[in-house]
Amino acid sequence: MSPANLQHCRIEREEDGIAWLTLDVAGESANTLSSEVIADLGRALDALDAEPPAGLVVRSGKAGFIAGANVEEFSRIDTPAAARELIEAGHALMNRIAGASWPVVALIRGFCLGGGLELALACRYRIADSDPATRLGLPEVRLGIHPGFGGTARLPDVVGAPAALDLVLSGRSLDGRAARRMGLVEYAVSPWQLPDAARHLVHADPGPRRPARWKRWLDTAPARVALKPFMERQLRSRVRRAHYPAPYAALDLWARHGGDALPDRLQAEIDSLVDLVRGPTAANLIRVFLLQDRLKAEARATDAPLPQRVHVVGAGIMGGDIAAWLALQGYRVTLMDERPDAIAATLKRARKLFQRRLKRPARVAAALDRLIPDAAGHAVANADLVIEAIVEDLVAKQGLFETIEPRMRDDAVLATNTSSLPLERLAEGLGRPGRLIGLHFFNPVAKMPLVEIVAGEGSEAGALDRGQALMARADKLPLRVKSGPGFLVNRLLMPYMLKAARLYAEGTQRESIDAAAKRFGMPMGPLELADSVGLDVCTAAADVMAEAKGLQVPESLRSRVQAGHLGRKTGRGFYEYDEKGKPDRGKPSLSGADLDALGRDLVTPLLDEAEKCRDEGVVADGDLVDAGAIFGCGFAPFTGGPLHYREQHAGGS
Repeated sequence: MSPANLQHCRIEREEDGIAWLTLDVAGESANTLSSEVIADLGRALDALDAEPPAGLVVRSGKAGFIAGANVEEFSRIDTPAAARELIEAGHALMNRIAGASWPVVALIRGFCLGGGLELALACRYRIADSDPATRLGLPEVRLGIHPGFGGTARLPDVVGAPAALDLVLSGRSLDGRAARRMGLVEYAVSPWQLPDAARHLVHADPGPRRPARWKRWLDTAPARVALKPFMERQLRSRVRRAHYPAPYAALDLWARHGGDALPDRLQAEIDSLVDLVRGPTAANLIRVFLLQDRLKAEARATDAPLPQRVHVVGAGIMGGDIAAWLALQGYRVTLMDERPDAIAATLKRARKLFQRRLKRPARVAAALDRLIPDAAGHAVANADLVIEAIVEDLVAKQGLFETIEPRMRDDAVLATNTSSLPLERLAEGLGRPGRLIGLHFFNPVAKMPLVEIVAGEGSEAGALDRGQALMARADKLPLRVKSGPGFLVNRLLMPYMLKAARLYAEGTQRESIDAAAKRFGMPMGPLELADSVGLDVCTAAADVMAEAKGLQVPESLRSRVQAGHLGRKTGRGFYEYDEKGKPDRGKPSLSGADLDALGRDLVTPLLDEAEKCRDEGVVADGDLVDAGAIFGCGFAPFTGGPLHYREQHAGGS
């Protein structure tokens, strides 16, 4: 019998003496380790101590195992003492699990991340579902912190220092089979085998495996001294310590304490995390995480029916990749284009995407079966949603709508992937203009998380809800924006990119411009970004916004377009590109403080435009402006977004 005082977990006992502890956090769709849940698990251990079992199996009553610590609770920490209290409570629970006199097995299905994996590491054994949907990882660095419930100390003891550091410093996750190969779990088995595998481990109790001897040698002092500079150089090539201190702190922990006794390593982790969690980077990245959660929650809040059959018109890079992404997410997608070579190119790219994401041949084949060429557009008549992704030209899009709308079902939604054209203009001539919405994806589709759900003046609420729900189900972050030149993301990006083009035309070295932006924290310099988007696309978008926003396209940009130098896709733009797409980038002529000043100068037009978008109500509030900038523009996440950055830096100077 489960004790009556447990709110978030329950205990069941079998005749063979094994106890099953099922975590099922009340009122939540996923298990997280809040202080309340940690206390509840402590009471469960009290009950087990009072009547010791032959062994304990820890499992989840939800679709996933444990999604991590409760991030919202971390966001409310306001003193070092409060941070230490929360972290030490987590450590106390993990130490009790690790010190149990009976074998403890973690039965892992679905997401096992952050504090969830740390709880599993405290168990003597771990078994994972072999389904690729099961993911194990320590993504804390993405929140500006490192693992804080024992992960930095226990993981190297299980898989060795090299593999542990890779997981901690990168934040990446593994599926069950990869975790088995690494030695993170004892078994990766089919769902129906999980209970029997757990019982076997409890009864056999073979003792936890240790990493190979050469891996243990890498935790010796000479190895740490030799390896740390190399690993620090690798970190510097990806992130700056001033912007993202957490991975550097995790590396320092290993270098200084890797050979210490476990209790000393655990204490060092607590002390390090208390410092990190109160820093500005952690506060801002936690803010970013909560913004992401808000976008997902708003999409889940609608009860609109999900479109099941999607028809995409246009098999260019954007249209083809949209179709491939939706097929990857389980949708039946038909792809229409009069150019057979374009459809063939899409299928080739899709196969590579599916192989990279799905791994197993049967899953790849199933996804390819869901992506159906339909050159003549016969599937329009049965589609729940039609997505237009043809050339960015008002007349061409209106002509297409005139052709396909009469063939659509009355209840079907029509969506455009336009990057800048106002929906009010596009809807002219439609028999039912209210069915038209914008679904603005960003390139590359498989990597960019945001999709703008664009509402024209006459767009029907039901159509917008269905588009928003579809994007959330398709693993995207849907952001509702009002129609207008450039919507939100391109409105923010265009002044920033044109500023860079003007500075280049005035004689500032292109490498210095791009280096300054990356030093500020942008993922890519504005000139290389323009080349990646396509200079013709940038020019067309700027022209659309010119009249309303007063933008002027520098002659240095327009002349390149006129000469056919459109960027990466033609091999030449601001840079020249080799056959592998590598730019002829030299070293920046500026350095240090000069690059910092140039970076601030570059982002100033973006900050100004963000304030205008907030004031004009392009999205619901300033937080969503920041969300759009981070997830759509790649604006430096450690800042918390452009508006948040400006508030923190007295005008962004």
